[in-house]
Amino acid sequence: MKGHPPFPALAPNGGRPLVLVGFMCSGKSTVGKALAHGLALPFVDIDRVVEAEVGPLLPFFRDQGEEAFRRIEREHLERLLEGPRCVLATGGGTPCEGDAMDLLLQRSTVIWLDVQMPVLMARIRRSGGDRPLLSGLQGVALEERVGELLALRTPVYSRAMHRVAADGPAEEVVARIAAQLPGQER
Repeated sequence: MKGHPPFPALAPNGGRPLVLVGFMCSGKSTVGKALAHGLALPFVDIDRVVEAEVGPLLPFFRDQGEEAFRRIEREHLERLLEGPRCVLATGGGTPCEGDAMDLLLQRSTVIWLDVQMPVLMARIRRSGGDRPLLSGLQGVALEERVGELLALRTPVYSRAMHRVAADGPAEEVVARIAAQLPGQER
């Protein structure tokens, strides 16, 4: 990605992964790739890691259920947090399962990509309904489900070490993250 100069080393968090949390379509993958590029770190999307094991997530959710997905997701999360330093994009529900946010806070630098509801809904509609927890929903039913999930998840996301407005383009969000990270030039 052009236009993303390397960031200075993040001395205070050493080898800790930088973990992006937030609701689905908050930009975790897009921002994560740009951030990883700027930091010269590998980027890992936990949904893609799980998908590599189980195949497409929507059919897996339908056939095996959310509990089976969360169990596999947790195994990969623990492994990734012990592995080499990276920028890690979680799934929207990853930090909300059991003690996952506690684990993230202990082993990584957690950054919440916070997106306002109107922007979030526009992104979700553009994504085409490929999200397992929103599958088949449209219109008012879709907005209500997003509102319900957001109300449940926001208290967990709000525990993150850093909260970044993520309504704009990825480059702006990366700059906001860089301004909040220890050791970054401002």
